Amino acid sequence: MTDIPNETAPSAAPTRYARGAILLHWAIAACFAFQIGLGWRMDGPRGAETFAVFQLHKSIGITILLLTLIRLGWRIANPPPPFPATMKVWERWLAHAVHIGFYVLLLGLPLTGWLLVSASRTAIPTILFGTIPWPHVPGVPGLAPGARAGVEEAAELGHQVLVYISYLVIALHIAGALKHQFLDRGDDIARMIPVPPRALAAATLGAILAVAGLTAIASVVRLTPAATPAPATVALSPVSETAPAAVPPPAAAPSAAPTPTPSPTPEATPTQVAPSRWTVRRATSSLSFKASWSEGPVDGRFGTWDATILFDPAALDASSVKVTIDMASARTGNADTEGALPDDDWFAVATHPSATFAATRFRHRSGDRYDAIGTLSLRGVSRPLTLPFTLKIDGDVATMTGSTTIDRISFGVGQGEWTATTNVKAGVTVSVAIKADRQ
Repeated sequence: MTDIPNETAPSAAPTRYARGAILLHWAIAACFAFQIGLGWRMDGPRGAETFAVFQLHKSIGITILLLTLIRLGWRIANPPPPFPATMKVWERWLAHAVHIGFYVLLLGLPLTGWLLVSASRTAIPTILFGTIPWPHVPGVPGLAPGARAGVEEAAELGHQVLVYISYLVIALHIAGALKHQFLDRGDDIARMIPVPPRALAAATLGAILAVAGLTAIASVVRLTPAATPAPATVALSPVSETAPAAVPPPAAAPSAAPTPTPSPTPEATPTQVAPSRWTVRRATSSLSFKASWSEGPVDGRFGTWDATILFDPAALDASSVKVTIDMASARTGNADTEGALPDDDWFAVATHPSATFAATRFRHRSGDRYDAIGTLSLRGVSRPLTLPFTLKIDGDVATMTGSTTIDRISFGVGQGEWTATTNVKAGVTVSVAIKADRQ
């Protein structure tokens, strides 16, 4: 990955690359080697780890792009040393071609990858190393679906072709450097590895092993998606202990599908007992969801929500519950999977920032099992919803858990191409766990 040097230079020209060029060369080589190992895992089984591989692959790709731009600027400001005088003309032309090929690859691979991600219908944001947001290619996400699909297909093909070409260029680069250094008794490698001549063979072997080792490590290292902390306003613990799957978040919103009704039991008769008011313990309560995408499950939670609870098992007819959910607070445990949720295709947070569930009817099923019968309002659509739950009251402390499956389609969650349920299933399971104190 050395630069394209001048064929002629003054006799006093340096014979080795400057330290900055050497540092950039090996930094890019290390990133490229690691990137190859990650690339071999891209077709692995879908799930949290594979998605984390994709995100790290994107991060390193952008890093290579930035380092290459710096490398080009360095070359312009600091011309590289000339080729050894012993090199034949055809060898110089081949070296030129390989060097140009490397710059094309080092720019083309990350650029086609960036374009591919930007045109992808999943619209997953790129967060470099889980920390720094990186934008999509301007104008691409806003293209019409047909045009965007065409860009995605072309970018994917270009990226794959460049990957295969990179294997050939790397082989030629390494073979040429070894030939000129050890067969022709030149100083090609010595120009990029500044060590004494007696240590050059060992340094060359060490560099090759280090680069190969980075590729091997990247192909087997265990990766997990970076967790996104819950908003500071509410410290919640998700109901599900399952690690969140790092896949693009689909309809993680409540959507209504009638819950099967248990065998009829008499509803409470009017009573003179007044229901108690309950205050939710935020730190030990949660509102979570589970959706099914073709790549795997999506587990998430809402970080900010309020509940007004008036309830007493002896006063079901006078009890009521209203839960207001901040839709922008949806979290899936990984920053990369959350960018699409607020969009108009999904929650439409800009026009419908909150969802509500209000229940004024309750049914005692048996023991500590109840039904809350109410209405869920989401994206401006209201649908009836029944939430089965269990309730245990110990003195002035109540513990409640409930879960129901609702239909995202009936609320319009998932517009355009996402109205189909081929990749994103219609059913979304919403679970709630509350610990509350009687007031």
